[in-house]
Amino acid sequence: MAITQQQPSTKQDILHYLLKQGQATAQELATQLEVSPQAIRRHLKDLEAEDLIQYSAAQVGMGRPQHIYQLSSLGRDRLRRHSTDADSYGDFAVSLLDTLAETVGREQMSSILRKQWERKAIEYHDRLGHGSLEERVAKLVEFRKAEGFMAEWYPVDSEDTREKGDRFIVTEHNCAISNVAESFPSVCSHELEMFAAVLPDCIVERTHWIINGEHRCGYLVQAKKPTSKSK
Repeated sequence: MAITQQQPSTKQDILHYLLKQGQATAQELATQLEVSPQAIRRHLKDLEAEDLIQYSAAQVGMGRPQHIYQLSSLGRDRLRRHSTDADSYGDFAVSLLDTLAETVGREQMSSILRKQWERKAIEYHDRLGHGSLEERVAKLVEFRKAEGFMAEWYPVDSEDTREKGDRFIVTEHNCAISNVAESFPSVCSHELEMFAAVLPDCIVERTHWIINGEHRCGYLVQAKKPTSKSK
């Protein structure tokens, strides 16, 4: 009974690891998840049979080619559905936006989407408060998690000790609005603008983008340096 209960959890761990890292070998998965290589390979075989993962062969050193595993589009979609638990609402949203675009035109549609993100930025900004940048980034990530994004953050080390606590990476390993983003890519640029508006004392730059085929969206958040005033 214990083994049966463990298998779905291990498979889910594999999918989540591949989502975050993009790709991995069976040995890497075994090491990171602390599961025997034999068990990992059984799980990978099952996941491959379900079309949730795929692999490519890569030559490493002088040995046999290794299989490099990554999520299939079905696997990524499975995780997105599981994390948001609202896929039907996403389909409805796309259908509604399509109808709205046909009614008012694409240009007006872009203005409507921008207005929506502006409202979201005001909501986030009011909820973040006035703590340190690290505290606000941590809160922002928690808000995104509550909305179905598999988000996380971490500080970026700097050689300049004066800049410690001033640079952070915010990563979203899935897109809770991917249905909408695929049909209306402008929402992604609005999202970048939203983060910049939520953190007005920072420069926010995109580092990774799922729409571009990468396995995550990422943003570099860094505090603006104070401008020196001439005497």
